[in-house]
Amino acid sequence: MMLAMLIGILFAGGLAAWFCERLHPAAPARVALTALAFDAVLLFMLYPLAADNSAWIADLKWQWIPRFGIGFHLAMDGVSLLLVTLAVLLGCVAVGCARTEIRHRQGFFYFNLLFCLAGAVGVFLAMDLFLFFFCWELMLAPMYFLIGIWGHEDSIRAAIKFFIFTQVGGLLMLLAIVALALIYHADTGRYSFDYFDLLHATPDPHTAFLLMLGFFVAFSVKLPAIPFHAWLPDAHTQAPTAGSVILAGVMLKTGAYGLLRFTVPLFPDAAQQFAPVAMTLGAISVLYGAVMAYAQSDLKRLIAYTSISHMGFMLLGIFSLNLAALQGSVVTMLAHGFSAAALFMIAGALQERLHTREMGKMGGLWPLAPRLSAITLFFAIASLGLPGLGNFIGEFLVLLGTFKVNAGLTALTALVLILAPAYALLIVRKTLHGPLSEARQCADFGSRQLLALAILMLATLCLGLHPQPVLDLAQPSLLRILQAMPPET
Repeated sequence: MMLAMLIGILFAGGLAAWFCERLHPAAPARVALTALAFDAVLLFMLYPLAADNSAWIADLKWQWIPRFGIGFHLAMDGVSLLLVTLAVLLGCVAVGCARTEIRHRQGFFYFNLLFCLAGAVGVFLAMDLFLFFFCWELMLAPMYFLIGIWGHEDSIRAAIKFFIFTQVGGLLMLLAIVALALIYHADTGRYSFDYFDLLHATPDPHTAFLLMLGFFVAFSVKLPAIPFHAWLPDAHTQAPTAGSVILAGVMLKTGAYGLLRFTVPLFPDAAQQFAPVAMTLGAISVLYGAVMAYAQSDLKRLIAYTSISHMGFMLLGIFSLNLAALQGSVVTMLAHGFSAAALFMIAGALQERLHTREMGKMGGLWPLAPRLSAITLFFAIASLGLPGLGNFIGEFLVLLGTFKVNAGLTALTALVLILAPAYALLIVRKTLHGPLSEARQCADFGSRQLLALAILMLATLCLGLHPQPVLDLAQPSLLRILQAMPPET
């Protein structure tokens, strides 16, 4: 029942935030934080259940549309527990960002924010593929409104671009889901969209490969991976700070989660056959994102391209199909969620204070805002993968696992260890050091922003210095995926 409550509380909180706007201007933010706090309490109660090291922590199954084998089936394992925790944590950070930035239609803003988070939590928990698709689509409209209504100067075009790309990918996935359910019906004489039933569907190899591609493209668009990435820089650049935090920290992870949960286990032979292509796309994404980040002058656009680079690591690790690489992908999901959310929060704060995103107009901020500058330095070096921080652990494990499969591709991907410091230090040099570009004042971070960023800093440090609890929590789920692969894996 707690799994349904994790989603239901966010739905109820979103509706309450919308309707209580007329009572007091600050009420929607307080309601949103209260809903997220209730979810955090539920997650705190679920963590002890993971101590027995079993694959599944909780399971809930209700009938929904029995004629077509569609059920309301939720389940949580270690991976989904970690990602739901990430979503709730970053939801709190997003609310904190929005309290100073969002000035109009605040109730509707928090309604969309919580509905987007509810859809993401549903994606991480859904074990019925029809329910999964429902939650997958549920995320899109709220994010469209977050970008289109509260975004910046070219927000409508960015919102439409985001919606079209993700809708086309979602349509391909829907076709693949329906086709897989029909194949299962042909095998057994009954309809089912349940994940555990569809694991036993037996499409012929050619059909399985085509269905796997349908899932792969849908998840790669959301990831995004090359060549499905074109929507991301515009969406991040134009989104409000809270929207960028949720988009980078949570929504992109639904793509990686989908590859890990559905694409590989449902089509193990086809995934193994396609792995060299997917790994190559991942390596290209890593390098392309880093090179393009270095070429940017817009701070939010630079951070957006670093997200493409880090998502490439996840794609590379998932299709390396060994334990070390899969563990690295999970750690990278969490580490990137912390660091990217923080960097977008910093970029939003700078834009709010200086009324520009151009790094060339920001120089010399360290004397004016030392706390802001020190935190920016911390997350810039976290993004480049400094040892002792979470990103390093994830990238190291991915490269270690990939080396066992393809040493040449690993060496090529490792070039990002040169490119990442280049773009990270570019941020530091252009924004924090040198002469002050224009005579201006820049207010330092206040207590609320410091608290949110301190939590993200602590999470990044803990993940980098002691990642073993995360690895232990995710390992049973990852081993189950590997056990379903063909023997030669």
